[in-house]
Amino acid sequence: MKPIYSDHFDLPLPPGHRFPMEKYRLIRDAAAADPQILLCEAPRASDGELALAHHPDYIRAVAEGDLSEQMQKQIGFPWSHQMAERSRRSAGATIAACRAALQDGIACNLAGGTHHAYAGHGAGFCVFNDAAVAARLMQAERRASQVAIVDLDVHQGNGTAAILARDDSVFTLSLHGENNYPFEKEASDLDVALADGTGDLAYLDALDQALASLFSRFSPQLIIYLAGADPHEGDRLGRLSLTRAGLAQRDHRVFSAAHERGIAVAVTMAGGYGRQIADTIAVHAQTIAMAARFAAQPWPFPETVPVR
Repeated sequence: MKPIYSDHFDLPLPPGHRFPMEKYRLIRDAAAADPQILLCEAPRASDGELALAHHPDYIRAVAEGDLSEQMQKQIGFPWSHQMAERSRRSAGATIAACRAALQDGIACNLAGGTHHAYAGHGAGFCVFNDAAVAARLMQAERRASQVAIVDLDVHQGNGTAAILARDDSVFTLSLHGENNYPFEKEASDLDVALADGTGDLAYLDALDQALASLFSRFSPQLIIYLAGADPHEGDRLGRLSLTRAGLAQRDHRVFSAAHERGIAVAVTMAGGYGRQIADTIAVHAQTIAMAARFAAQPWPFPETVPVR
């Protein structure tokens, strides 16, 4: 497996900023220790690729540093050349992971999952919506006609839902904390809202039902999976109570469901804000390690993949 990384495109943050930017370097270090993994640098998403999900004026404003103070506040990052470049690379990494997954069965972006970004503005530490961009590009490149976005970050994928609201070729599933950010939710194709304190058993039961509903309603050739670490019981923003073992079961259910059906899976890391950063890294690292184990198996793609 060839995970795509972009952490060396640094995003400078002021002292005391609450976003755990160092987690991406630590995730890459953990992945590099696995001999089954060959790390690859993220490509740069072009203006045209980003425009599949974002307004050209917004893309230009990010590129040229023309974001208003309010827009920067909404994103949560101050603008810099490095911020603009890293955001392109993060989207490019999900594009690369999708292409690799459609060839090999499963692939990972060691960042991404920036699901709060809307077509015309960013939000919640998200500048460009990598999943929406990548889904539409895979369709434009005629690699997949139907794409499912399975968002298991603890926060609802509001930007993704809004961008893809009238697109019946992309199915959006969000399993998230009912009382968590964003406090005004958008309508995904399937939303599952969970109470504070939800633990392993109730979460996994809800996931099983959600996946069954997804596959009864939709037949994707590609799943973009947002494997957030923030449902973990040690997350300071999560409010759910999943253990590491429960999160491993979550990943296994998603990968197994895709493998059984011959559906490619591109994994992104999404959120993780552990009180102890080691907890966040451990959750992300086990997702990557499990993906590598699935990558070592033959992927039972259908003989032909119908693409409109």
